[in-house]
Amino acid sequence: MKVLLIGASGIIGKGVDAELSPRHEIIRASRSSGDVNVDLKDKASIRAMFEKVGTVDAVVSTTGKVHFGDFAEMDEDKYRIGIDDKLFGQINLVLIGRDYVSARGSFTLTTGILAKDPIQYGSSASMVNGAIEGFVKSAAIEMTPGLRINAVSPGVITEAMEGYAPYFRGHDPVPAARAALGYAKSVEGLQTGQVFEIF
Repeated sequence: MKVLLIGASGIIGKGVDAELSPRHEIIRASRSSGDVNVDLKDKASIRAMFEKVGTVDAVVSTTGKVHFGDFAEMDEDKYRIGIDDKLFGQINLVLIGRDYVSARGSFTLTTGILAKDPIQYGSSASMVNGAIEGFVKSAAIEMTPGLRINAVSPGVITEAMEGYAPYFRGHDPVPAARAALGYAKSVEGLQTGQVFEIF
């Protein structure tokens, strides 16, 4: 398969790349490196990416920015970071990408454990992750027959614990290689409308 991997330079993206590249052609996309560049906050940038890449069999997103901060100091602008980037960035990958995936293509988006297990300073991440999961489940029942959409919801990633450990006390970290199995399941399987939780 021809797989478009957005966020390929990130920790999870590298894990997904290592998992899928022995079996598939990977087109790597990120903000500033890879085979093609894309800014998820910019619909024109997303469309330009698809125009450059052409038809693909799978779109995998392992990226998305949110703001972590004390709820007492959160405001609309801080919530908008996650809404515009991780939420609508991934939704627009699907809305625009529908015209660039093969007849039996798939989309795989990324959420995270905070949708179900919130932490201090994580209200934006919890909100956005929950919204993405709702979108995936609903979009799946209305997609063109043959197209699939799923999300992967990993726990905190082992390789990212240096920066996140103070917020995830008591959590069992997930190696990026294990999280990548959820993406392989979505890309290479037949299920749709699922949230694959990797904890």
